[in-house]
Amino acid sequence: MNNIDLFGNEIIEPNSLKRKYIIPPFSIFDTASGDWQNRKNKWKSLGIQSEVGRDSSVIHMDSDKKNIKEDANYVSIFDPVLCEVIYNWFAIPNGTILDPFAGGSVRGIVANYLDYKYTGIDLREEQILSNQSQALKIIPNNLPEWIDGDSNLELNKFDRTFDFVFSCPPYYDLEVYCDDPNDLSNMDYDSFNVKYESIINKSSKLLKDNRFACFVVGNVRDKDGYMVDLVGQTIKSFENAGLRFYNEIILKNPVASASMRANGNMTYKKVVKIHQNVLVFCKGNPKFID
Repeated sequence: MNNIDLFGNEIIEPNSLKRKYIIPPFSIFDTASGDWQNRKNKWKSLGIQSEVGRDSSVIHMDSDKKNIKEDANYVSIFDPVLCEVIYNWFAIPNGTILDPFAGGSVRGIVANYLDYKYTGIDLREEQILSNQSQALKIIPNNLPEWIDGDSNLELNKFDRTFDFVFSCPPYYDLEVYCDDPNDLSNMDYDSFNVKYESIINKSSKLLKDNRFACFVVGNVRDKDGYMVDLVGQTIKSFENAGLRFYNEIILKNPVASASMRANGNMTYKKVVKIHQNVLVFCKGNPKFID
């Protein structure tokens, strides 16, 4: 069994970095690689549909901040392989996971499929119901916990702590999923930062000592085309909460439609962004993490 992966496939290189870590522990994740895509397809074959629950309401903002109504095929979907790798590297075995910006089903289903205990919070009831429906079909004996509500309020109610904080917050107003004024994507940038830092602070207080937190984020452009430093804001917020910045990993996305957008973007000298930042923070001493 030591040479069989979680999907029942034989591991050809039993002593390789891939065997030990899923992918080599380097600072760039190439999601377009054959190995990554093959593994992603195996996760998707379980029936994960993270876009369900958002397909009728997402507004995607283009680089010039003009609203474009998008269909389900354009909704950003969290990568299950990224989940698997991050849980494997930074969460303790069978640990508890807190996700203050839950969104779709991926992070919860992958977590509990791997025998973690996931708790996610999301503002949208329809998203929660969709996530629960998918989980019932895939992992009925180990269901993730999804809470319908505003994280800035719900986190005040917790009387338990967690082994890992893992999330992907709204990229400011890049995608707007609902018209709830409490949704970060509906706020002006100053209000966004205040609430964003509050949620990070409250999540960090619920993280046990000698544990990691990880946020997947990316910088975006404002309405005038200038870069908004969400990466820097995230680092600042976690450090203000008492955690230390520990790892940065570049998540390189497939080029896909970026090649079509590149020519138009260069009219205004805007390069097309094809990466995200995976930021890892430590609370306490990493030497004492199980």
